[in-house]
Amino acid sequence: MLVMLTELLSGLALFLFGMKFMSEGLQKAAGDKMRVILDRVTKNRFVAVFFGAIFTAIIQSSGATTVMEVSFVNAGLLTLEQSVGITFGANIGTTITAQLVSLKLTAIAPYIIFVGACLMMFGNKPITRKISEVIFGFGALFLGINSMTGALSRIPEYPVIMHWFSYLKNPFIALLVGLIFTVAVQSSSVTVSVLVLLADSHLVGLGSCLYFILGANIGSCTPAVMAAMNANKNAKRTALVHFLFNALGMIIIGTILFFARNQIVDAISVLGGADNAKRFVANADTAFKVFQTIIFLPFASQFVKLTKLLIPGNKEGEEEDNGLHLEYIRKASSKFVPSTAVVEIIQEIERMAGLARENLVASMEALADKNLDKVKEINAREKIIDYLSSEITDYLVEVNRYELPLADSRRIGALFHVVIDLERIGDHAINILENAEKRSKLNEKFTGAGKEELTTMYKEVLELFDKSMEMFVTNKKDNIDQIIDMENDVDQMQIDYQNQQVKRLSKGICGVEIGLIFTDMVIGLERIADHSTNIAYSIFHENPEDAEEQQKAALE
Repeated sequence: MLVMLTELLSGLALFLFGMKFMSEGLQKAAGDKMRVILDRVTKNRFVAVFFGAIFTAIIQSSGATTVMEVSFVNAGLLTLEQSVGITFGANIGTTITAQLVSLKLTAIAPYIIFVGACLMMFGNKPITRKISEVIFGFGALFLGINSMTGALSRIPEYPVIMHWFSYLKNPFIALLVGLIFTVAVQSSSVTVSVLVLLADSHLVGLGSCLYFILGANIGSCTPAVMAAMNANKNAKRTALVHFLFNALGMIIIGTILFFARNQIVDAISVLGGADNAKRFVANADTAFKVFQTIIFLPFASQFVKLTKLLIPGNKEGEEEDNGLHLEYIRKASSKFVPSTAVVEIIQEIERMAGLARENLVASMEALADKNLDKVKEINAREKIIDYLSSEITDYLVEVNRYELPLADSRRIGALFHVVIDLERIGDHAINILENAEKRSKLNEKFTGAGKEELTTMYKEVLELFDKSMEMFVTNKKDNIDQIIDMENDVDQMQIDYQNQQVKRLSKGICGVEIGLIFTDMVIGLERIADHSTNIAYSIFHENPEDAEEQQKAALE
């Protein structure tokens, strides 16, 4: 028995390793491209279902798809309504693993592993290494299946174990075991694949397999629920849609099975052959998910309304927090998803940029109007900016330890400097506020020409900042020529306006103190333009190996 158990557990371990290696390799190789497609296809509910199925079939994990969805909804890149179709499709796509396992591919597994190992050893390009991981993982998966199949075939020799399996004839126990096993491995694909082998070895009856699958479907919600625990309410609702899809599906299909289990078994058996238990389990899994999608898709909007009812929004009069938290990055989440990490970071940086811009605008208004009513608000935002700078930098350090999708790894290093640039822009906004406070104590005014020069330069700098952030967030280089021209204009403004101010001072047109404030303002605005230009140039970062050096610079 010990030899059999060793072979079974080693086969299961190899199978799990192959699944994980293959899925992560696919996410690293194509995660960033899939994100772009995801944003485009979700506008149509039916196309979203199709894409969700295809995407999940490719990466072999509905958990990874739904976790990615939760991250996108949390980051505001997807709406709750758009995510529903993806969720439904992901549940169909995850059945492809069981379909593959039901095929007789174990004989060629060693050759697949050999090809993957060769590419891994001799491939020089990053994309080649990622593809090699996918191939190697695919081969390891089937080698694990081969090992488990051999072990399971000897279980009938042990009456004690057969007695344990006899309990699965009870529908409730079969459902519960499927649920618990899936929660443990966090993958319904793994559970149903193991069930394919159990059914093929005649250890689990065909009727019991149906309940086992229903339990696995509920357990498959675990990764999405865990990912949503520290997310915003819409992200939690996205995870709830996934749970409701499977919970309501279990209730409906379970009720049908209660009255017509034998007829359902006979109908599914026709699809794969009466004596083919492996094909029966794989086809049952697919049939259930397709059936659920067909009956639930017309009620997608009702799913959304139900999640909003179960997870209501903030109540009126509820106190707002002080903003000292991460809104998009979920550091406390127990499930780190490399394919969405950079998306979350960029959204958090965009939030930081919005606060820095608000402070810049408010400080300039305070300077122009001598109105210091918003000093507390500006200082409160500055605290949030400093907090975000520290927290985002810490998270970047953490993320830099993981393997990311190729396009993300090329960008991660430059993000350290973007955070620094935004923090400095925030500091310059506070300097402007300090100048506003100084000016409020003076009886002197800016000259008409001086005021006009500051206004012109400020508007140019603010537009430059907006275009740089647009370029950073969209990762498109369309604005770069205009940004370069604007930055050159600001540089020239600094020179010209300082010269004009010197002339005004020499002629006694303006006072010395107000003149110093003017000079400090011109220098500060020029530096904000420099930092804004740096942000735009961050998307040209190409070398992922520079990330470590940039990380050290950010921490100094």
